[in-house]
Amino acid sequence: MRIGFVGAGKVGFSLGKYMTEREICVSGYYSLHPDSARLASEFTHTRYFLHLEDLVRASDAVFLTVPDGAVNSVWNSLKRSDLQGKFICHCSGSLSSAIFSGIDRTGAFGYSIHPLFAVNDRLQSYKELSHAFFTIEGSAEHIQLWEKMFTGFGNSVRIISAEDKTLYHASAVCVSNLVIGLYEVAVRLLSSCGFEPEEARKALGPLFIHNAQALAARGCEAALTGPVERADLSTIEDHLNVLSGNEREIYIRLSEILVDIAKRKHPEKSYGNISELLAKAPETERNGKNEKDNSNI
Repeated sequence: MRIGFVGAGKVGFSLGKYMTEREICVSGYYSLHPDSARLASEFTHTRYFLHLEDLVRASDAVFLTVPDGAVNSVWNSLKRSDLQGKFICHCSGSLSSAIFSGIDRTGAFGYSIHPLFAVNDRLQSYKELSHAFFTIEGSAEHIQLWEKMFTGFGNSVRIISAEDKTLYHASAVCVSNLVIGLYEVAVRLLSSCGFEPEEARKALGPLFIHNAQALAARGCEAALTGPVERADLSTIEDHLNVLSGNEREIYIRLSEILVDIAKRKHPEKSYGNISELLAKAPETERNGKNEKDNSNI
């Protein structure tokens, strides 16, 4: 199979290199930015194309490694070509293959093929893709072909439905993008203690990495530590007393989830007092704010 790429960003670079190193024939790259396509072709030792139609003719499968917002417009350009028997794939986590409207009339087969992996470096990320879990969604016909390809690379693969794509992507955002937001909250809190921001990031790094490794290897219950797991009510009260605004709300909502995990880990323990404290905490802050505001009247 000859695979061509439309789009020469981080995902295009990484998947193309990953495939060529596993002896998959990559026909080459096309991009609205010819220099990007040229660089991707040099990186993967393939060709670059100045015209989209030429890449389509040279390929049995076309991967659209473009931003989500561009997938529809690229597809509208693609479907003017002869696509009979070809595979059209995009790598969006949130979009399904339904974005390829009218694909049945072209004789092609549409798929979304998504690595559950943060591709953040176009020259280095391919080295880690062997650890990625891939999800595949699309036409039932030939879907096992793609599953077999990626399992043959050594990747874990799951076929999912189009209806589940958005919820699936929300899950991925929770453990990748939102974790970055949570890390930023922690950096800000340390900065309030007098740490320089860069010093705070470095100080938190080992704690974050060790915890993430334990979580990935052993699961939520085994990795859980801290005041919620210990049922340490007084420490949680102290935390709530020094936190406010969004940071306090984040602490409350995530701690409520940790209570559920702690109950599974220690069914013999009582977490009722903590649950009650967390349930009342938002109202407590509102009352405290009202008292402060009224004192200024």
